Amino acid sequence: MSDTMNLTLPLLAASQAQKHVTVNEALARLDGVVQMRLRSRSLTTPPDTVIEGECFGVPSGAVNGWDGHAGEIAQYVNGGWAFFAPQRGWRAFVADTGTQDLFDGAAWRTGGLSLTPGGGGLHAVSAEADVTLTAGATVPAGLRVPARCIVLGVTGRVIETITGTLADWRLGDVASDARFGAGLGLAQNSWISGPTTPFVVWSDTELMLSATGGDFAGGAVRLVVHYLQFAIPDAV
Repeated sequence: MSDTMNLTLPLLAASQAQKHVTVNEALARLDGVVQMRLRSRSLTTPPDTVIEGECFGVPSGAVNGWDGHAGEIAQYVNGGWAFFAPQRGWRAFVADTGTQDLFDGAAWRTGGLSLTPGGGGLHAVSAEADVTLTAGATVPAGLRVPARCIVLGVTGRVIETITGTLADWRLGDVASDARFGAGLGLAQNSWISGPTTPFVVWSDTELMLSATGGDFAGGAVRLVVHYLQFAIPDAV
């Protein structure tokens, strides 16, 4: 056996010359896998600027230096790309989405918390979007909760002062325009922390901002909706 079973670290051979090369390769692999941090799982073209040791999840359709390595981890080492296959149960923090993802043996599951032998599981998701406020009494956030999820709440922050004739504002959805908060502030860095009694959405549901006592004119809000998803077992 030339590699270890789980992390595929290269093993030293008896009477091997230049042992430091093999040892350094193994250390570089450990540096990428332990406390795994993937810069992205969605890039299909290797970026021009890469930090030594940085890792990427290679998606389908990858080209150039990643061509033929879909589903693998690409690590930039010694000026080139090294590849290794993730194993079922591995976890990684994905920097460009801010999610902790779980590999099920075939694909990464965003926010995966559990994985049954048959492929069922529970996912926890925090989805973020910046909402630019346009003139009017209501503004759709463009941030949606997928169907058949359990919503836990919404948090947020005013990132550009909200202007207009309104006194304050409310955050909700089509069923309740103040479900996640009312009397919310207008100043930059005002915050929203809107936990709610968990409820199920049976169809895609968009968040909505509503002005109180007037209309929006401008400003921007960063919102994060927190919800749970269920994964059904794999097909047989």
